[in-house]
Amino acid sequence: MNVRISSFASGPLVETSAARVSQSAPCGRLSLRARGDLAPFEAALGLSLGGPIGARATAGETESIRLGPDEWMLHCPAEAVAGLEAALAPLYGSRPHSLVDVSGRETTFVIEGPRAAELLTMGCPRDIETILPGSGRRTVFDGVTVILWRDAADRFRMDLWHSFAPHLLHLLETGSRELAAESL
Repeated sequence: MNVRISSFASGPLVETSAARVSQSAPCGRLSLRARGDLAPFEAALGLSLGGPIGARATAGETESIRLGPDEWMLHCPAEAVAGLEAALAPLYGSRPHSLVDVSGRETTFVIEGPRAAELLTMGCPRDIETILPGSGRRTVFDGVTVILWRDAADRFRMDLWHSFAPHLLHLLETGSRELAAESL
C-alpha cells in the first residue's frame, strides 16, 4: 500500500464491496478532564457533557464524546480551538480542569459500508452492536487504543494516533478484502 497517512489523503484509502475506509479532514481536538458540577463547562462550551460514558453531544461544529466519568474528547474546526480554550480559561480558578490540544496527535479514519461493523469486529474485542448510532466508545483495535464514533448503522469514525495509522489501515484493508471475497 502506498498511502501517506501523516497528512490528509482525499478519497478512499480502501474500497471494496464490503466497506470503504477514508481519512477524515483534519480537525481541532481537545482532551477535557473535569469533575464535579459540569454546568459551568457546559455553559462555556455551549454543549452538554452529561450522560453515560459514550454519550455524544453537538453544538454547531463542536462535538463531544464522553470517554469516562471525568473525560471528554472534543472535535471542532481547527480555527475554533483557541476560542474553546479561551472560553474555559476563566474556569481554572474556580473549577480546576485540564484542557489539552491534541489536534496534531491524531487522525480519523471513516469506515463505512454494508459490512463496516463486521469489519471492526476483526480487531476489536468490544461487541460493536452495543455501540448504538449516535454514541461511541474508547476501545482497542488490535491492541491500539482508539475512539470509535458510530454515526450510523453502517458508518463509524475511528480516532487513532498518527503513528499507528499505517498499521491499522493495513489491517482494515486486509479485513475488508477478506469480507469482500466471501461474497464472491
